[in-house]
Amino acid sequence: MSALEDRNALREQLKRHEGYRRFPYLDTVGKRTVGYGRNLDDVGIREHEAAYLLSGDITNAIQDLVTRYPWFERLDPVRQAVLVNMGFNLGATKLAGFKHTLACIERGQYGEASKRMLDSLWAQQVGNRAVELAAQMRTGVWQF
Repeated sequence: MSALEDRNALREQLKRHEGYRRFPYLDTVGKRTVGYGRNLDDVGIREHEAAYLLSGDITNAIQDLVTRYPWFERLDPVRQAVLVNMGFNLGATKLAGFKHTLACIERGQYGEASKRMLDSLWAQQVGNRAVELAAQMRTGVWQF
């Protein structure tokens, strides 16, 4: 029986031998490694793997926003996407620091929220991303 004929047995054996590591670490020869022995220095991650991780990260960001801000689900999908994008970029704790912006969004004051987004250190740091997301917040229309 070849390894290709019994991938499940091989997978389980590799999992047992490699062990799972949630966070990157240096392996025995100094290579950054994560998961079940993925050599990030030499192999990295493939685009479909990055897309899979992104999908999970989007789900996590949405769940966090729904939990933290009960009014999030009342927003239209375009404005929800702005907050997901910002949360993805900043992390939940730093997004929570946008207290006045979030209060404006909760009240439906999207123009004011847009101005506050642009008048932030974050906007200076991310440039066009902030301009695009602020326009999206103001208009409720996807910006591409």
